[in-house]
Amino acid sequence: MMNAAWVAGQVRAVGLLNRRLGAEGAHQVAAAGSLAAAQRLLGTSPYRHRIRVGASLFETEHALAAEALWQLRVLAGWQPRAGATTVRLLAGGFDIANIGALAASLAGADPEPPYELGALGTAWPRVRDVSSTARLREALRHSRWGDPGADSTSDITFGLTIGWADRVAAGIPQAARWAVGGVALMTARQRLLHGRALTEPTAHRVRRMLGARAATAHDLATFRAALPVSARWALSDVDAPDQLWRAEFGWWSGIERHARELVRQRGSGSPTLVGVVALLVADAWRTRAAVQSAAAEQLSTEVFDELLR
Repeated sequence: MMNAAWVAGQVRAVGLLNRRLGAEGAHQVAAAGSLAAAQRLLGTSPYRHRIRVGASLFETEHALAAEALWQLRVLAGWQPRAGATTVRLLAGGFDIANIGALAASLAGADPEPPYELGALGTAWPRVRDVSSTARLREALRHSRWGDPGADSTSDITFGLTIGWADRVAAGIPQAARWAVGGVALMTARQRLLHGRALTEPTAHRVRRMLGARAATAHDLATFRAALPVSARWALSDVDAPDQLWRAEFGWWSGIERHARELVRQRGSGSPTLVGVVALLVADAWRTRAAVQSAAAEQLSTEVFDELLR
């Protein structure tokens, strides 16, 4: 039986689901025809407080993610300690995004505004002031994320993301399938699309989660056949590496369907909380994809809707 703190946190968590744009709202944004038109639509949405008409695509994408993060920070503040720990782990992608942007700036890229993590920060509060990629990697090695295996921005981001997925799979049973499927998708993109080798200890984590045969496969069909059932679903609808972007849409749609089931259970605190976090983040991702579609006019609204079934 849940205690009073879990009950209160669950009720408030479900209430936050009203702060989503939803599939129909995303459809309208995708069909807006331009970035400015999409921004005007978002100006009347739950994301309105951070949206500015005339901002760049990157600024708009960042604003959408920042609003989702703010919702998670509010959500964590309503939870008992165990619930707040769950939210912090699930929000690890924002910590990694900040670290990836820092690594890029240390390598010469223009600085990006960091996400304001508050109590959801993992390693970011301790690494944000490092002055070189070597020192960044050393600091990460002693953090919960562990050694990313190399100093390049792409290797740091990939290594930390695989490590995050490993921690989610081990620590949050309701999200384990999402995490393993995500590792399959990311590994396929890293090795089969971009042709990049896996560095240790990231390769060790991939082998443990996906199996040695999948970690060394050289084509998509072999890779998919070697995957455990818990991961194969994430690549079920693609036949070539250049179609992995479609698999990403399917991965998010699969997460959203499962998250709705978790929220409908309403029988215990943790599954409901996990479902709410996933639905909030999935809504921000879908809205971001809709903005990209409106800005670039690359997808018809019919294709956009099909991909997010």
